[in-house]
Amino acid sequence: MSETAGLVERVERFSGSPVLCVGDAMLDRFVYGSAERISPEAPIPVVRVERESAMLGGAGNVARNLVALGARPVFVSVVGDDGAGREVTRLVGEHGEVDPCIVVEPGRPTTIKTRFFASSQQLLRADHETTAALSDATRDTMLSQALALLPQTKTLVLSDYGKGVLASPVAETLIARARALGRPVIVDPKGIDYTPYGGATILTPNRKELFEATKMPVDGDEAIATAARWLIARYGVEHVLVTRSQDGMSLVSADGTIHHLPAHAREVYDVSGAGDTVVATLAAALGSGATPLEGARIANIAAGIVVGKVGTAVAYKDEVASALHHDELWSSESKVALLGAAAEIVDRWRRKGLSVGFTNGCFDLLHPGHISLLGEAKAACDRLVVGLNSDASVARLKGPSRPVQTEAARATVLASLAAVDLVVVFDEDTPFETIAALRPDVLIKGADYTVETVVGADLVRGWGGKVVLARLVDGCSTTNTIRRMAGS
Repeated sequence: MSETAGLVERVERFSGSPVLCVGDAMLDRFVYGSAERISPEAPIPVVRVERESAMLGGAGNVARNLVALGARPVFVSVVGDDGAGREVTRLVGEHGEVDPCIVVEPGRPTTIKTRFFASSQQLLRADHETTAALSDATRDTMLSQALALLPQTKTLVLSDYGKGVLASPVAETLIARARALGRPVIVDPKGIDYTPYGGATILTPNRKELFEATKMPVDGDEAIATAARWLIARYGVEHVLVTRSQDGMSLVSADGTIHHLPAHAREVYDVSGAGDTVVATLAAALGSGATPLEGARIANIAAGIVVGKVGTAVAYKDEVASALHHDELWSSESKVALLGAAAEIVDRWRRKGLSVGFTNGCFDLLHPGHISLLGEAKAACDRLVVGLNSDASVARLKGPSRPVQTEAARATVLASLAAVDLVVVFDEDTPFETIAALRPDVLIKGADYTVETVVGADLVRGWGGKVVLARLVDGCSTTNTIRRMAGS
């Protein structure tokens, strides 16, 4: 088996792997708008807010990445008894794969990071936070729950953002217990003193954090390796994986081996959360039995996927496997996506100022009528997403003898067309939920519909989009084609 095939097989083993993730949860808010004038009050841009969104940040983003990779995260953290804390709890609850253990500390503000964007550029980040230590009661409750959950999991991730959750003696206690159980420990460190992380399996500082912790040069491969070896000797860890942005990663091990992995990103659009993706991928990999080097290679691919996305994004298991197969970014090359990945791709397009169109259908036995519809749909937008009924959905709509081709075959054929930029398979009878998730600017259907009967028309018009009815090609029908075939 080739190395690539072995890594792909390893990624498939991520499914269901239990990982304990402990760290600082926070709420990431994103405010999008346009900045077309300067304030008369100061030389600063005025942002006209157009939309807002929120997602899990910090250790919560590690949990999101674990879910996307197919692992089963057990998430332990602390929030305040405020609106942001309730929002974090709600967002965690949206991921049914996460086993949450969220402790609420009265009077503690939940960390919020708000990023403002205009014209595809981040203008400002505003943070609401505290770095105060947890109360003794909160710390003891959280720590006892984490220790009780540890034996049920295969890997421990400590995601330290310096907001107090992992303050001494929490990190030390968890690492000691995990190593006694034979569990690997991956730490995303913070600060300049790594004493609390002593004995960990892998530390994952970025280049800046490595410099701050060692006060040693970090320019070039040899300097990186020397500083990493110092960390290993000083704190008794087994490996240091240094993330180096456009220069890739370096894995330095206590046995003296050094591996420098080149970067895999085709386009760096947003580095937010890339470190979370690295530790999540390492944890899923080690939990599946991978070596640290195998985990680092897979994490390098996953990080390359994420930096090409918008905001605190995640890398999906299928994306990582496909990128390994082709040695290139799935998100840049493949046109078939799950709904979650599709929503991120669409958001990236929209952030670049591109209009997004959506049409849907069964597309069983593609004919000239389909080609005409897709051509007109693409002419109405910059990027076209096609919603494709799943096999089960087609059978419910068309009868048990349909579809003639499987959803995989139909998706492959659609994805080969120049007019189609993305294909999303949906299992419902209508694409209503898919449209709601993707929020297209243009909704396109055939002229045999009226605007009032197009599923999702009210949604699209409600957020300022438009509905386009494309002309039909006479005599083109999959049903008629099948009848003619049966008659022959």
